[in-house]
Amino acid sequence: MRTLSRTNLALADATVLLVDDDPNYRKVVAYNLTKLGAVVTAAGDGRKALELLSENAYDLVLTDVKMPGMDGLELLAAIRSLHKEIPVILVTAHGDIEMAVEAMQAGAFDFVTKPFDRQRLAEKIERALKLPRLERENRALREELGSRYAFESIIGSSTAMRELFDLMNRVVHRDTTILILGESGAGKELVARALHYHGPRSRGPFVAINCAAIPPTLLESELFGHAKGAYTGADAAREGRFQAASGGSLFLDEIGDMSLELQAKLLRVLQERRVEPVGSNQSIAVDVRIMAATNQDLEKLVKEGEFRRDLYYRLNVVPLHLPPLRDRRDDIPLLARHFLGKFGEPDVRIEPGAMEKLMSHAWPGNVRELENSIERALALRAHPDRITADDLLRFGPAAAGGDVTLYEIPDEGIVFADLEKRLIVSALHKAGNNQTRAAKLLGLSRQQLIYRMQKHDLS
Repeated sequence: MRTLSRTNLALADATVLLVDDDPNYRKVVAYNLTKLGAVVTAAGDGRKALELLSENAYDLVLTDVKMPGMDGLELLAAIRSLHKEIPVILVTAHGDIEMAVEAMQAGAFDFVTKPFDRQRLAEKIERALKLPRLERENRALREELGSRYAFESIIGSSTAMRELFDLMNRVVHRDTTILILGESGAGKELVARALHYHGPRSRGPFVAINCAAIPPTLLESELFGHAKGAYTGADAAREGRFQAASGGSLFLDEIGDMSLELQAKLLRVLQERRVEPVGSNQSIAVDVRIMAATNQDLEKLVKEGEFRRDLYYRLNVVPLHLPPLRDRRDDIPLLARHFLGKFGEPDVRIEPGAMEKLMSHAWPGNVRELENSIERALALRAHPDRITADDLLRFGPAAAGGDVTLYEIPDEGIVFADLEKRLIVSALHKAGNNQTRAAKLLGLSRQQLIYRMQKHDLS
């Protein structure tokens, strides 16, 4: 028989409980596994093994089937009832294959027959050890994602946010369709992720798509997939976001920008829970929870004929209104301190004058704008231990009636062309690259916006 080498198996201090009534067998197997780095504890019968299992934690149990008193199958049943996650490998004789199959059906990870190849045994143990480790890693990842998108990570103690948290707690454990309403930068996707990772589909995927960022001609394929040869360049079949999210949640951001034609197809999918890829005559069943979001007034769009009324009612099962930052100014100090910690500067102090400036700004870009402002202030601050009002260069206080002075003129002056370009880029970003909406934000016609975009070489 081959002798095991450390390169055959990386047991890495794994704890193995070896159970067999033959002392010579226990000695030989324990020696070989110890050489591979395992920590081996031996037991001569099943009852002694259960005593050890009640007192210590083991990564794996390797047990013979035929033993006096409690045999291997009885030991397996006891282990499965008390320690479900511990993998068990059984050792059988050549004539006991039927018994080995029975053991697998009863929950054994694997079996090996005597006389066995030691290298083969080592490979089986390695596979058995990988399984619980992967499960622990996946569990830790789910816990990390759960904490990252916990309600507590959506910072806010204002009345408006407490009302939002109350609604989220009511719907988080239900498979209800959610419509999240709020301005750009308010954190709509963060709310959707928190609901997903604390809901019944947390083990499934969370798939997000920005409906405003993808041209209408491509959005259908992105959502529903396409068959091979469906159009020029479709060299292979491709699944859409609905299929990718099956078993989990699909977040449709900026749903208000979807074309009427595609709205009709989306409504059919929501009703039938089946998608038909572009260029295919076959429909595919999908199992997804839908969460949609928009910064537009969908009721107004419905009245204007730009959004389907039936789709609106289908999406608007439970509406969640995410308040803009200007309506929850009491949360600004909490958010500012949160972002200081996020950027690795939790001990930096925000002076009263700077905090007053933060509190008085109207924040048209909401939480995203505040985060960017804190990051910029940290990079440009004159003092290592604090942020002053002078470090906040790019915005001024909000005037009465909501008029906002977005820029203060510094002593050295500005380059107006640069400012104009920056405003155009900001408007396009806020409008999801929708030129008509961006022009409206700037008080321009679409043609005037296109002219200025060309002047500044913006595509």
